[in-house]
Formats: sequence, C-alpha cells, structure tokens
Amino acid sequence: MIKISRRKALAVLGAIALPPAALPTKAQQRLVLNDASGLNPTPVFSHWHVQKDEEKTLIEQLRRELKEAAAAKRAVSVGAARHSMGGQALARNGVAMTFDVNRVELDRSAKTYRAHAGTRWHQVIAHLDPAGFSPLVLQSNADFGIGATFSVNAHGWATPHGPFGSTVRSIRLLLADGTLVTCSRTENAELFGHAMGGYGLFGIILDLEVEMVENQLLRPHFDVMPAGDFATRFIQLANDPAVRMIYGRLNVARTAFLSEALLVTFRGETTPVSGLPPASQKAPLGDLPRRVYRAQIDSERGKSFRWFMERSAAPYLASGIVTRNNLLNKPVAGLRNRDPRRTDILHEYFVPPERFGDFLAGCRRIIPKAQAEFLNVTLRHVKKDMTSTLTYAGTDRIAAVMSFSQRIEPRFEGDMIATTEQLIDLVASLGGSFYLPYRLHARPDQISRIYPDVVRFFDRKRHFDPGMLFRNTMWETYFA
Repeated sequence: MIKISRRKALAVLGAIALPPAALPTKAQQRLVLNDASGLNPTPVFSHWHVQKDEEKTLIEQLRRELKEAAAAKRAVSVGAARHSMGGQALARNGVAMTFDVNRVELDRSAKTYRAHAGTRWHQVIAHLDPAGFSPLVLQSNADFGIGATFSVNAHGWATPHGPFGSTVRSIRLLLADGTLVTCSRTENAELFGHAMGGYGLFGIILDLEVEMVENQLLRPHFDVMPAGDFATRFIQLANDPAVRMIYGRLNVARTAFLSEALLVTFRGETTPVSGLPPASQKAPLGDLPRRVYRAQIDSERGKSFRWFMERSAAPYLASGIVTRNNLLNKPVAGLRNRDPRRTDILHEYFVPPERFGDFLAGCRRIIPKAQAEFLNVTLRHVKKDMTSTLTYAGTDRIAAVMSFSQRIEPRFEGDMIATTEQLIDLVASLGGSFYLPYRLHARPDQISRIYPDVVRFFDRKRHFDPGMLFRNTMWETYFA
C-alpha cells in the first residue's frame, strides 16, 4: 500500500493553485518552470535546453550532467513541451532538461523511422509526408515531443491500435549510471516495459524506432445517435477494416447532458494521379473553432450552439476529403485558453465498452455538481496494451478524454480534487482505469487498485536507479 499524508498533499496542492500575481517578484524570483496546467510553478536548480544533435558530444554531456547531479543529490527530469499537468517533467530544485532536436531518419523498406526523442510530432510529419508516409499512432495534437509521448504512452485515434508504445520497435535509453542500452520487446525487454509509460523515471530516452504507414486520402462520415447506442456502434466500426480513424463526441449542454452522441469515422479514398497535397498546420476555418469552443464557458447557450455546430454544421463546413497527415498535424493553439484567470484541466478515463452506459450514468450524477465548466468529452478507441508495466488498457477500452475550464483559485482546486476522486471511484467500480499524466488528484488506494503492478514498478525503479536520480513531481507525490 502506498502511504502519503492526505492533509499534506491537499496543503501543497492548494498552495500551488495560486494566481500568477502570488509568485515572487522579479527581483526575488529563481528559475521557475511550469507545465500546461499553469498550477505547477517549480523552482529548478538549472535548465538545459538541448537543441544540438551532435550525438557523441551530447551523450558525453549527459553523462557528465548525471554524474554531477548524483553527487549533489539533485533530481533530473526530462521534458519537451511539458504538456502534462501534474509536474511529470519537473523536479523541485532539480536539473530540468528540455529536448528540442529535429532529427528523423526513414527506413522505407521496413516502414519505420528513427527520431530523436525531442523531435516534435509536426516535425515528424514534415519528414514523413514528402516520402508518402505517416505516423501510425500519435496523440491528437502535433506540438509534443515523441519521447514524451512514449514516456506517458499516449494513444491516438487511428484504429484499431493500442497506445503509441505499441508502435515503437525500440528505444535507446541512458541509465542513471551513464550506461547506454537499447531496449525492445526482445532486448532489455523489462526496461522497455518500464520506460513505456514510465514518466522518465528509468532513464533518458535518446531516440526511438517507430512504425509508419502510407499516407492516404480519407473521407469523413458523421453519425448522430442516442448516447446509449454509442458503445456498440463505436466498437463495431473501430474494428471495421475499412475504417482508418475514429472518434466520438457527446453533448455537454445540461438540457441533454451526455444523452446524444456524434460518431465520426474516416475511410480511405483512391489517391489521385496528381498525388497527395502536402501536410499543413493551417486551420481551414481560422480562429472560429476556438471561439465557438470558448463561448461555452458560463453559457448553456454556448454549449448548445457548439453541439449544433458539431452535429449539424460540421458535415457541411468540413472540407471533405483530407490526407491522414493533415488530420494528425493539428496544433494545440486551435483551442487555447487566453483568460489568465482560468486554466484548462484534462481528465481521461478508460472504460470497458460493455460498461460504457454505466459510466455515462455515473458522470451524469457527478459532473454537473462540479464548480469547473465542463467543455468537452472526446471518445477514442484503444486496443489492449500488455507491454507497459503501468498499463491503463489491460483490455480493449473506450477512452473518454474530458476537458474542464477551472478558475485559478484554491477553492476551485479543492472542488476539482473531489470531482476527480469521484470519477476515479466510478471508473474503478466498472473495471476501468484513469490516466496518470494529469493533475495529481488520485488517492493512494485508487492508484493501487487501478495500477496493481505499481509495487513491481517501485521495486524495479529502485533496482535500475538506486540513487533515485530520475525524479519528478509525480514520483514525489504518488510514489516516494
């Protein structure tokens, strides 16, 4: 059983949920980094922004940095975009490394590519697209580092596939003692499973060999249905060989809360003689989707209008046939919050399809009572993952990605903790799971119940990193 002082954890969480004005003045301020939540201002000893791709020199520098940090008993954490929301790439008074290197090498015959861990997904697409290829699986925005995606084992919306780690053939990992090892399902397989979804706690990922597929034209199909019919239809289509991409949405307006569903599928089209258009990050409707999305805050009319746009207007406004790479090449800025008084908080729950109706019923009881504004739920398909030690998909699951807009005030943080605990209890009662990289609001007993291999994860962490060199806020809160 994991033990932690609940009172202490709440006190810390309340303290960090302060508005920017509460931070030290410029004259007093130390080097501080944060993540996408804006609620984790973390003082660090040093920040190394790695942008040069001189491999031999970089490895020597990393080994020297690890040795110095170990001697000083400083934690080391590695990040890229730092989009996770619980400080998973931050260590208080530690050494922070940001990997930001653009390197991708294609092996067309093997249909794989090798990318530096700091390569952003839009850069991966820029390398693969001219050669006619596309990443097999990536998360729903292209701003993030590929090594970070492996470290949180994010999933995408290509079907039928498991999380991103299921498409990774091998990685190179620098351990705490400076040893460089290659890890795969056949070589150092144990380390491979720990590093996949291991939140950087086992070493520094240098590069990854990943599967790719041919880029192609896709045509969208839109279906609206009662939410009670969604799971059966969704799983049927997710396993249809003709379907390449799939996602769902639910109506979040209170008058019809989670009662109506939209199911969107993409099927392949014949490639024209002229070839495929190049991938672009340009939004065809400009800032309109972001403004419609943000108009939902404190407005039931805004929520209803957004649902109308998605279920009725989108099939007509959508550009129709689109390349796979263009679908994947979307920046986070398309929905970005610009209100300094608020922050967007994500939750994600992985539900056995046969219990999806019970999950919706529970959400209808819990979410409307929350003080945060509930803006969206996107539904995706995730095949089971039996490689990652901290797997969240021991069976095929429907992933429910939820977005809340929360005011940056301690009382709203307290309410969010209570809401999260209730939702985790709900999904646990249904045999499902929750995603770890968001706010660190789970109770220790919830982690032990949903991630039963966490004890083995602890044990092997101490074996491979006996000095506890690789640490972050998640380790200190949940695991230390």
